[in-house]
Amino acid sequence: MTELVDYRGKRVVVSGCFSGMGEATARILLDLGAEVHGFDYKDCALPLASFTRVDLRDEQSIDNAVGGLSGSFDALFNCAGLPGNMDLMDVMKVNYLAVRKVTMAMVPKLKDGSGVASISSTAGNGWMMRLATHLELAATPDFTSGLKWCEDNVDQIYECYSFGKEALIVWTMREASHLIRKGIRLNCILPGPTQTPMMPEFEKQAPKSLLEATTQPINRFATPEEQARPLIFLNSPAASYINGVALQVDGGFTGGATTGQLDMSQIAAGMGGETELQL
Repeated sequence: MTELVDYRGKRVVVSGCFSGMGEATARILLDLGAEVHGFDYKDCALPLASFTRVDLRDEQSIDNAVGGLSGSFDALFNCAGLPGNMDLMDVMKVNYLAVRKVTMAMVPKLKDGSGVASISSTAGNGWMMRLATHLELAATPDFTSGLKWCEDNVDQIYECYSFGKEALIVWTMREASHLIRKGIRLNCILPGPTQTPMMPEFEKQAPKSLLEATTQPINRFATPEEQARPLIFLNSPAASYINGVALQVDGGFTGGATTGQLDMSQIAAGMGGETELQL
């Protein structure tokens, strides 16, 4: 079975490789024998085959980064992200629009049988409650039109972190049916609270009791490596029939909450009486 997640001889791109889950993803891929090419706004200390500084808020910067890559690739990992206390449009650009842009720009460079895996969040668990809205946004054809939609619908995206993560889930499900016709699988993971450099920003936004409540029933934060490994699995031959999936990687929280087995009182209190997860 080990050969199913063997990346020896594979050429991959990791966007957001500087820290957190992206750094863990790139590091594990290197250990698995991959030739790793990285994108980020800060220099990465890992021994990558190439590294390109990119501003994911800027469409031309993305085009330049992807255009600078030569040859074909076996996988793309979209790992970059911003917390919700940043500028609203910047969060939507990096967490959603840039994921779409990088993915679609990479399509001509991705081999038949390749995979794209992105990081969403359990914060996106409410996507079904506004599916029609997300399908409307997903139908915008490019970065510019998607940004225009966001600017015209600020009332919809004011909870920019959760909205962007919801949008990424819906876009993944929608676009997967198109990319698979080109031999490219598209999936995402939905991490629960994870101990990354972004965690202090989440702690500024949410009471500690709320963060801790969303770690039920495993009752601890994930490590970046515990999120990186499922992401790497999704782009491996072991997942060759998995497409259009939003994989919960949350220690059982979503399953426990859905089946009424968890204490949701702290979550409801932290959200002013609402129980929809928004972390």
